[in-house]
Amino acid sequence: MTPTRFSLIGWAILIVLGLLVPCVEWGAQLWTISLGLFLGVALLDYIQVRKKPDLQMSRAVHHSLPVTVWSGITLKVCNQDPQARNVSLCDHTPGNFKVENLPVNITLQPDRCATIPYKVCPLKRGLFVLPGVDVAVTSPFHFWRKKWFFPCEEQVRVFPNFREIGHYILLAVSQQLNQMGIKEIRQRGQGGEFHQLRDYRDGDELSKVDWKATSRHGRMISREFQTERDQQIIFLLDCGRRMRHQESGRSFFDQSLNAMLLLAHVAISQGDAAGVYTFGGQNKWIPPLKQEDAIRKLLHHTFDLHPTTEAADYITAASKVMALQRRRSLIILLTNSRAEDLDDVLYGMTLLSRRHLVLVADLRESIIESAMESSIIHLDNALRYLSLQDYSNQRTALQKNFSHHGIQTLDVTADKLPAALVNRYLDIKNSAQL
Repeated sequence: MTPTRFSLIGWAILIVLGLLVPCVEWGAQLWTISLGLFLGVALLDYIQVRKKPDLQMSRAVHHSLPVTVWSGITLKVCNQDPQARNVSLCDHTPGNFKVENLPVNITLQPDRCATIPYKVCPLKRGLFVLPGVDVAVTSPFHFWRKKWFFPCEEQVRVFPNFREIGHYILLAVSQQLNQMGIKEIRQRGQGGEFHQLRDYRDGDELSKVDWKATSRHGRMISREFQTERDQQIIFLLDCGRRMRHQESGRSFFDQSLNAMLLLAHVAISQGDAAGVYTFGGQNKWIPPLKQEDAIRKLLHHTFDLHPTTEAADYITAASKVMALQRRRSLIILLTNSRAEDLDDVLYGMTLLSRRHLVLVADLRESIIESAMESSIIHLDNALRYLSLQDYSNQRTALQKNFSHHGIQTLDVTADKLPAALVNRYLDIKNSAQL
């Protein structure tokens, strides 16, 4: 329990009056009466506030929140005391949540309820607990304030931002995927899996004409194909220390996770299955899923993943996936490699390419491009340029080695990764490389 500002001002006035007592003839008597009244009211006020108020707390919150997005939460407090209560409420939120509109000061009348809306912005994914509410009760005469804790536990899961997936769905419905840099998805007639026979149309390739059906029906008949379905995509997600690099306020890992979930949604909507193997301090295997709720399951399995401080072991990860995934699949490695990692990356992906089609999406720091485009004025600028050029040459050499072993590559910045991944997947699907 603590005295309020009003109480401290009262004590200050009494002290000043006490100092003036010798200067006034009847001052001692007035000061004694004032002190007695003040102490009596303060004691009565103390008795009123020392008992815990009878308040009922509840919270309305979505148990799935997107990271870095403001979301609303509503507290409901009901006063079951026979007297009014002056309270200040502040919900307990995790340290990595931004909070707006708290604390709130209100007066609760007897047998009345109040709702307090406020907003939170989680800055980190994972499972978090809202344990309860701190309530600071002010005494009726505003002499004292006592804080009480009211348990009101709720668990919330903070997921990757769904905005990119939702944006993709909206653009796909309106046939405007080019706004995201994604090619239009080819429809049937241009894939590698037979769909049906139909009448010949002007412009059909002669290789698509079914000559047996043509002779049987007495008119030109063409074969129609559709994109192959029931294939499997396995994401090899690096959780090692290289993925902790930050750009535009987000780590490479978070941006890779968002791109992975976007492509998983595209693949599942195309009739394929998507699975994940994580490595680099977070070892987790999620077998390929293609049910209607597959994206939800992937979200629930990956929402609490974070990059670690461990080094990524590409060779061990490749060996694990070879043992776990026997069926030929598209393996997509999402990583951020350095020169010292190149031999291990090449060996591990070559191992996977013996059975699978492998795509390496190696993230490149955007600062490299901007630094190489800057003017060379001093010796330091020249040395930095040569170092970056050497690093770029090493990455180019690695990509050539990958191509020599039949491994596809994407050397992109993190902001371009979602569109680049989806476009390469669609190219692979439509060219029937799997």
